[in-house]
Amino acid sequence: MTPTSARPEQARRRRASRPAGPANGKAAEAAVARVETAKPTGATSARKFRKAAPPPRRMPHRRLVAVVALVSGLVATSVLGVAVAVLIVQKQHTEATQARNQRFVDTATQTVVNMFSFRQDTIDESVDRFYDGTSGPLRDMFSQNNNVVNLKAIFRDTGGSSETVINGAALESFDDISKNAAVLVSARVTASDMDGNNRPSQPYRLRIVVHEDDDGRMTAYDLNYPNGGN
Repeated sequence: MTPTSARPEQARRRRASRPAGPANGKAAEAAVARVETAKPTGATSARKFRKAAPPPRRMPHRRLVAVVALVSGLVATSVLGVAVAVLIVQKQHTEATQARNQRFVDTATQTVVNMFSFRQDTIDESVDRFYDGTSGPLRDMFSQNNNVVNLKAIFRDTGGSSETVINGAALESFDDISKNAAVLVSARVTASDMDGNNRPSQPYRLRIVVHEDDDGRMTAYDLNYPNGGN
């Protein structure tokens, strides 16, 4: 074997034993750097074993809740207002009824006072006042046969006077159709002679029927003596 043939063989051997790529070794380092993998950190490991969080809670419809609350408040206020209004109306109705009943009683008592009370100097006024406060059957009775004139004459013949004191009066009944109310009146009448001497007083119990007309005016419609009394 000649020296010339030995060089090519050595050269081939060197080329076969040398790694591919540049001879300075940078490529090998780069290759090694690419295949290295980063070690897992503690945070990554912990993230793998953490439980999944629950889904986010759905936010309530705040506007809808506010509207419902407002409507509920308005409804409650309206119900309270209606209840108060009903109480006010009932109170006004009760007061109006009581006032009306008292007018019936006052009319009846005034009728009895006008009927039995007189003085010699005011006989005409007293009898006329009584007659003007009557209606219905009672007025018809006094308008017949000059009864008004005769009553004035009787009072003048006594020569004295008479005073009436009301002991009590109460509403007995009321008919809403006829608008007639029956009022029981208890009175005591004391008459005096022309010399001013008082006679024994006489008790009277009367049932006065009071009528209310369409204008609200009340008059004595009729009278009688209950249970056979005076």
